[in-house]
Amino acid sequence: MATDPRPDPTSDLHWSDFKGPIHEIFAGNAEKHPDRPCVVETASSTTPKRTFTYKDINEASNVVAHHLVQSGIQRGEVVMVYAHRGVDLVVAVMGVLKAGATFSVIDPQYPADRQIIYLDVAKPKALVVIEKASQDAGPIAPTVREYIADNLKLRTEISGLMLKDDGKIVGGQVHARGDCLELQQNRAGTLPGVLVGPDSTPTLSFTSGSEGRPKGVKGRHFSLTYYFPWMAKRFGLSEKDKFSMLSGIAHDPIQRDIFTPLFLGAQLIVPPAEDITFDRLAKWASDNEISVTHLTPAMGQILLGSLEPKVTSLHSAFFVGDILLKRDCRRLQELAPNVRIKNMYGTTETQRAVSYYEIPSKAENAGFLDKMGDVIPAGKGMIDVQLLVVDRNDRTRQCHVGEIGEIYVRAGGLAEGYLGPELKDLTNTKFVQNWFVDNQKWADLDAQAAEKVGNEQPWREFYRGPRDRMYRSGDLGRYTSDGNVECTGRADDQVKIRGFRIELGEIDTHLSQHPLIRENVTLVKRDHEEEQILVSYYVPDIKKWQTWQQEQKQAGTDDVADDLGISERLKIFRTLTEDARERLKKKLPVYAIPTLFIPMIRLPLTPNGKVDKRALPFPGKTELMAANAALPPQDLSKRTETESQLAEVWAHYLKSYTPDTIPSDVPFFDLGGNSIAAVQIPGQIRKRYPDVTIPISAISKNPTLTQLAADIDRSLDPVGLRFDGDATALADQEEFYSNTVPELLEKLPATFPAAEKKDPKQQTVFVTGATGFLGAFILHDLLSNGSKVIAHVRAKTSQDALERVKQTCLAYGIWSDSWSQSLLCVTGDLEQESLGMTGGDLEKVVSEADSIIHNGAIVHWIKPFASLKAANVLSTLSALQLCAKGKPKKFAFVSSTSALDNDHFIQVSEKSVSTGGTGVSEADDMEGSRQGLATGYGQSKWVSEQLVFEAKRRGLTAGVIRAGYVLGDPKTGTTNTDDFLLRMLKGCIQVSSRPDITNTINMVPVDHVARLVAATAFNPPSTKPGVVHVTSHPRITFNDYLSSLQQYGYDVPEVPYKQWRDAVEAFVEKGEEEHALLGLYHMVTGDLPANTKAPELDDRNAAAVLKADEARTGQDLSGGSAVTVEKVGIYMSYLIVRGFMPKPSREGHLSLPKVALSAEQVKALEKVGGRGGSS
Repeated sequence: MATDPRPDPTSDLHWSDFKGPIHEIFAGNAEKHPDRPCVVETASSTTPKRTFTYKDINEASNVVAHHLVQSGIQRGEVVMVYAHRGVDLVVAVMGVLKAGATFSVIDPQYPADRQIIYLDVAKPKALVVIEKASQDAGPIAPTVREYIADNLKLRTEISGLMLKDDGKIVGGQVHARGDCLELQQNRAGTLPGVLVGPDSTPTLSFTSGSEGRPKGVKGRHFSLTYYFPWMAKRFGLSEKDKFSMLSGIAHDPIQRDIFTPLFLGAQLIVPPAEDITFDRLAKWASDNEISVTHLTPAMGQILLGSLEPKVTSLHSAFFVGDILLKRDCRRLQELAPNVRIKNMYGTTETQRAVSYYEIPSKAENAGFLDKMGDVIPAGKGMIDVQLLVVDRNDRTRQCHVGEIGEIYVRAGGLAEGYLGPELKDLTNTKFVQNWFVDNQKWADLDAQAAEKVGNEQPWREFYRGPRDRMYRSGDLGRYTSDGNVECTGRADDQVKIRGFRIELGEIDTHLSQHPLIRENVTLVKRDHEEEQILVSYYVPDIKKWQTWQQEQKQAGTDDVADDLGISERLKIFRTLTEDARERLKKKLPVYAIPTLFIPMIRLPLTPNGKVDKRALPFPGKTELMAANAALPPQDLSKRTETESQLAEVWAHYLKSYTPDTIPSDVPFFDLGGNSIAAVQIPGQIRKRYPDVTIPISAISKNPTLTQLAADIDRSLDPVGLRFDGDATALADQEEFYSNTVPELLEKLPATFPAAEKKDPKQQTVFVTGATGFLGAFILHDLLSNGSKVIAHVRAKTSQDALERVKQTCLAYGIWSDSWSQSLLCVTGDLEQESLGMTGGDLEKVVSEADSIIHNGAIVHWIKPFASLKAANVLSTLSALQLCAKGKPKKFAFVSSTSALDNDHFIQVSEKSVSTGGTGVSEADDMEGSRQGLATGYGQSKWVSEQLVFEAKRRGLTAGVIRAGYVLGDPKTGTTNTDDFLLRMLKGCIQVSSRPDITNTINMVPVDHVARLVAATAFNPPSTKPGVVHVTSHPRITFNDYLSSLQQYGYDVPEVPYKQWRDAVEAFVEKGEEEHALLGLYHMVTGDLPANTKAPELDDRNAAAVLKADEARTGQDLSGGSAVTVEKVGIYMSYLIVRGFMPKPSREGHLSLPKVALSAEQVKALEKVGGRGGSS
């Protein structure tokens, strides 16, 4: 009987065989061989060769470690390194590890906003800035510095780390006290002695996030050393080897570059930037006798830029990070005839636990590749690593040979998981317990082993014991007959291109936020050179685009026929494509920007309603050439000779352009260039200009033809100006929401007159947002209690405006004909100066209004801050400016708890509650939201609040009402069918289940919220900042809320969130009916338990203003209000009558109350949308 080639998922993988931490093994090597070369920085055209011994690196990193420990850095805390390829990075990494801390890396080439995101995710306690990083890339950007100062409580910063030629480490000056590392120099010979174990966290790496925010992956010490002894024996690695340092400095393979030679006692050879070029890297490797290299396929392309001279010293090349093709292996064998190529399969989440497939050298077996397919297999797991191909429909079953399933990596060396409690569910989803065997078996064996060794393993203090886990890769694959695994695709939308992991969903999330794009999908395609590229297909909102074109004074906005060819669409929508690309640049790293944007009239669909990705067209060369032929002709007379020469080089790689049609001011990547071409171009430039040295980062720093040519000219300057990459940069990053505040504050009036006390029944109140759901009930509260109202409405005439208000109030069952005498409507636009009011309307508000309630806003959870700024922020500024004109006025601003939606306020709330408090204080200064708000809507509310706070400091009598979920009228059941919580009810009915979510919900009936808004307008808090929290008394949990469905007769059993989410996904996939939550699909199927966690809120001010309002209304509502199960029943009855929800299938424990709608109300409802948004 044939042996089963598949791995046994019940076998022991030696979970507790910890080899020791890498920094201690390195220190041991330094003690045994102090004078052995450790790191060699090879010579460049401007710097000499520098060689540092194991003793040099060991002592320098000891100094760094002692400094961190003495500065209070604790075990496992993150130290961020502002990095540069070289010996200083090795010293920094080893120093951080010796301190027991966690190192993470920032690449200075990343945009400032991206750097801020990494810092926000990592929340480091110390910063190490490598001096050469500052010299080459410039100092840390001011916005990043501001973020660090405002948000990170650093215990120390090493501001200029540099290892001198004599082996002394310096860290940069600290005021008048000298170098910051001076006090630790006398400890260079000793380790700090911080104990770590296999489950301690040495690394924090980053991988893409589907909502635009990278995820931090916490590494484990176990993995950093466990596999090296086996690798040394299996692949012939030893202390005699010379390893290259070629991986991206912020890309986790750099860890392999550093740790492998340091574990073995070998040498690490570092090239200067000028040698990492298409035509020089092979010579560098040959001259320096490189024997082992770690490469991504993209970096391999650079090495293969020249097949001379031969690199005969190279015996091992480990490829990681992307698909490896047979053609590239053949070329490498031509360059290095003695190299054995190892294709290694793994992810950031598997750390060093990877599989391998080895290709013998050409000298050993010249015909081996002839028998291979085009793509090299993932192979088999290294020692104690298994690739399990699992049936996607029955995960308890391994697939048979040839059967496609999902790849799980089983190993003891997996990463710990994702950083942060908000990603706990994702960690549990991706890092799963092995269901093929009972983990208790390994725990019992480990307990026996631990008992035998007694106290000989102190590291067990930081060991959680055996955990038989598997990482769910999301890759699809199959076993071959020899037990190797071949990858066949992705189970999800995460892709790898040129070694970088990219979430297509992250790109699509940002692209979908463009106000002129209706639909979009991003795919990976192979271009005409078989290069993998990102292609985004989008459908413009034609009417909005035409308006935008007219505003931009662009021609040709009417000719958008359904049958336009692809080249015509590329031409017509060129300006929109350029605008979309610029927006993405502000959100994503350069490698995640699509190469092509293809406009579509509509996206093709499959029969079940999904986008038919296979039917999406890819333009041919002739179509691209035809589209580019429509570009304005280039004025060649203005080109310099260097620009003309460079255009010829670029045209070789930009296949859809000729040298004469390449625009001089459009970035290379925007023209369709890719990273492989970008690293090849410097070599081609050098052929034309032998005396010019251009690094591989040249095109990133100087992306246009004009900019790059100018730097070539500077290099040719006889005065000797060197290339320093400081030419005009790309467009500035999108304005960060908190950075807009200072400029806006300058536009506020210097002072505000004090408003006089006056009977509310004698007051006139100006209200914005009057036709929204909450706005209508604010009108109801004001007009029913004797106040006069001027309502601001978007309409052509005042009569049209009044009709809109009337129809809205009729729809919600609250209109009274008696209001006509007390209600005046004026027309306007939130996005315009003075709210779009002019003439008599503006004068009436200025001279007659006693109070302003600014409730108008665009409520949108996708649009970015920039798109909402005019309607939400500038409108607040305009409303505040009105308060300083004419009659003195009070001011009430309707904000949102979205301004609190970040981890900071969750933590503030939990701390308060744990010590007997009631949650986030109404007196909080909101600095905790200066960074980290995820939605543009929440950001716009935060900025607006800052304006109101300052106006109050300048004398304005003002209050801010911070509302959460606003539910329906508890008397009539009238609700807003666009509301997320009500759609949750219907969504659960549709999938016949409800998710287990224990979070509390801050939901309050609309009439109570409206009362609180009105009460605040008349009696704003006297204390600063004047916030009034709207919070439920008491709050119920999601489980209580959703269980009401069961109580009223719906068959929706509670299930784990993941099971419910899978049901929602399956429902949407089936496509027979639109799911109620489809508009919030990403939120619902992302991590709903994390997304719906909200802070508890102090509401003493709310109680006070409601108590004061008793004189106006005759009601004391200071005790608050809540949505109860009984009120949910009223809402359900209303939704059933509206036809929004079906009737329950059986009789429940509770009976649904009767709700009736008048014919007039039904007719009005047909005219009114859901939320109502702006008005």
